[in-house]
Order: sequence, then structure tokens, then C-alpha cells
Amino acid sequence: MIKEFSDILIDPKSRLKAAMNQLNVTAKKILFVVDENRKMTGSLSDGDIRRWILSGGSLEAEIRKVCFKNTFFVTPNFNVEEVKSQMLKRKINIVPVLDSEKKIVQFLTAEKLFNAVPKPEKKTPIKLPVVIMAGGKGTRLDPFTKILPKPLIPIGDKAIIEIIIEKFVEYDVDTFYLSLNHKSKIIKSYFEELAPPYKIKYLYEDKPLGTAGSLKQLENSLSGSFIMTNCDIIIEADYNEVLNHHEKEDNDITVVASLKHFNIPYGICEISKKGTLLNIKEKPEYSFLVNTGMYIIKSEVLCHIPQDEFFHVTHLIEDVNSKGGKIGIFPINESAWIDIGEWKEYKLALEKFN
Repeated sequence: MIKEFSDILIDPKSRLKAAMNQLNVTAKKILFVVDENRKMTGSLSDGDIRRWILSGGSLEAEIRKVCFKNTFFVTPNFNVEEVKSQMLKRKINIVPVLDSEKKIVQFLTAEKLFNAVPKPEKKTPIKLPVVIMAGGKGTRLDPFTKILPKPLIPIGDKAIIEIIIEKFVEYDVDTFYLSLNHKSKIIKSYFEELAPPYKIKYLYEDKPLGTAGSLKQLENSLSGSFIMTNCDIIIEADYNEVLNHHEKEDNDITVVASLKHFNIPYGICEISKKGTLLNIKEKPEYSFLVNTGMYIIKSEVLCHIPQDEFFHVTHLIEDVNSKGGKIGIFPINESAWIDIGEWKEYKLALEKFN
């Protein structure tokens, strides 16, 4: 039976980057850390990785330093009803069975114990409005955007912006603000024809105001925090986790950032100030945290946005930061971020959603 679960077993000496790649491809969303004798030393989830990164940990670290050491397990004489109770309580779908030497001898799955694939748990409602920046020209998607506004570019039988909104509707979000400028009448007509069950309100820009300028219109309308997102990204993370992190850390702005890996397929030359060769790095790899274009923002910081001026969200972040505000990061896996604003990523999104 262990062979069936080889995709969720990982060596404690493996590097974090390798573990992240493995997590991307397994549907179980967890890895169990086992040595060459199959002895379990812990488990690894996206949450464990996130906490490690936020603590300043390196992506080159070995898994044994990152993994959760107190993983729930049972012994071979387990009680089925007790295991089922713990699975529901802990919200887990798989439990390892360990012998007296802490070696994994079996896995218990919710699918088998409950004789059915567990239904997706209803998401906890998020009582926040969502602002979608939908006023850009989308020049990276020419020639589509010569005719259609970027938010209405189709993915399957739906517009990009519909898919983004539906992700939030799963959390019972029912109020959306769309910031409009380029081809605004087409976007508004589209939603009038669609007649969705959620509320759509519009923030009109008479001129381009950047990625945050139109938020000034909400300064006296919102209280507490709100979510802001670009209209060409899909974030497949747990939005409650993002919100809980934002509130727990008491951030003024939380930036959702994706881990991004780049492999350079060439030897990189390092040179001295005199132009002589110091070293050649063969096919180096680099990892960065990249801004995805999704944020949770306290409405109190909207006072930093000037009236009717071009102003990016990066300017807002700089101003809040310079005045002693708190800017936080919520890291997500590379596979959880789909940037549809480029042709390459758009084609990948078509494959995923069709």
C-alpha cells in the first residue's frame, strides 16, 4: 500500500525547492518526511513552507528543518471511529499508521474510511468587499484587446473577470467594485446583460489613474479592510488564510506574493570592476517572491492617495511604509498564481480551465 503513496513521501535531506515542486503535482497537498528506513520524522504542507519563508528561512534549506514535527498519526491497533473523529476535527484527509519504530506501515484516507470522496468543505464567508482594477488597456494581449477590454477576454465560455469574481463568490462575497477607464461602456453593458446575483458598483476614471488612484473614491465609503485584485490574475489560495494572516499580523496592507523560480540555461559570467573574468556559474537557479497583484488593504490608508492623480499601489505601499505603517507578505506557491495578462500564461489558463 505504501507504493501507492510514493508521491507524498520525501527524504528529510531534500531541499525545500524540491518539496515545493512535489507538492505542486500531488493532489493530497501534504508530504510525509521519511528516511531510508521509512521512519517518519514529520510532514510538510503549504502552511509550513509559508511560515518558514516568513521567518526568513532559505529555499535551499533541507526539509528536516522546515517540516512539522508533531504530525498526527495512529498505531496499528487504531480505532476507526476515533480516527474518523480526529480527521473531521483536524480537517485532514490522510493519516499515517506507524509501528513501534515510527515506520509508516499504512495510510488511512478519508475516501476509504468514509466510503466516499469527502465533499468540499463549505468555505467560511469573507465579509469584505472586493475591488477589481479593470481599467487598463491590456496591451500585452494585443490584438485581442484592440477590440475587447482585457477583463472580457474569454477563458472557455466565461470572461476572465467572471472567473475571478466566482472565486470570491465561493466565500459569499457579494459586493464588487470595478475600476473602469478603457472601454468602460462595454464592460458595464456586459454585466447588465449578465445580470449576476452579486452587486457590481463602478469606479470611473476620466483619465488613467494607475493601479490605486481610483481607490480615492472609496475613502469615505468603506470601513475596515477590503480586497483588491488585478483583473488578469487568478489566485487559487485559501482566501480565509490570507485574511486571517492579515488580521493576525495587523497589517495595513498585505501583499499576496508568489514564489517564482527561474532557471538560466547558460553559464553566467561574473566579472571584476576591471573587466576580468572572476567565475562562471553554470546554469544557475534563482528564486524570488513576486507581487501577484492581489492585496488586502485597510481602508484607513486610503487617505494617502492624492485626489485625481496618477498613483500606483506601489506608491501607496511606499507612503504607508515611510509613515510607519505595516506592510506584510502572504506567500503562495507558484502554481497558485495564474497571470493571464501575458500570451504564454493565457494559453496555460485555457488548458487549465477548458
